Amino acid sequence: MALDPDPQLPQMMPGQLLARGVARHLSSALGFASVEEFVPERGKRVDVMALGPKGEIWIVECKSSRADFMSDGKWEGYLDWCDRYFWAVDQEFPTDLLPDDTGLMIADSYDAEILRMAPEHKLAGARRTVLTRKFAFHAARRLQAVRDPDAVSAWTSV
Repeated sequence: MALDPDPQLPQMMPGQLLARGVARHLSSALGFASVEEFVPERGKRVDVMALGPKGEIWIVECKSSRADFMSDGKWEGYLDWCDRYFWAVDQEFPTDLLPDDTGLMIADSYDAEILRMAPEHKLAGARRTVLTRKFAFHAARRLQAVRDPDAVSAWTSV
């Protein structure tokens, strides 16, 4: 799997291309819905948050290089916001850098493969409810912005 630019894709950064492949895989293979660049709480922004058919919540952080991974000091703060936590990297990434107690996906802009399933750490019911509602609200707003870009300016007054 390579991150070669495809003229059919909009201009995306390498991490965004990985997130695209991850979201495609989670949807087609596992029935998950995904939102990219999701903010579970102020000060946190995850690359991919995915909601599964049974209400499970996964976070996937996409790392495009060793430097990208080494500069990320906040990933452990995301563990409290998901049932399973994964890294998504391309096939050239030095995977020995990644913690063994997290999940691992190899991805490109078209698909991904889970190489190591993340251990499950069930969210508390109240947090799951809040996250699921926030996920739905965020996804609906993104869809509305695509369908009616002028509506976005009205959000600031809500």
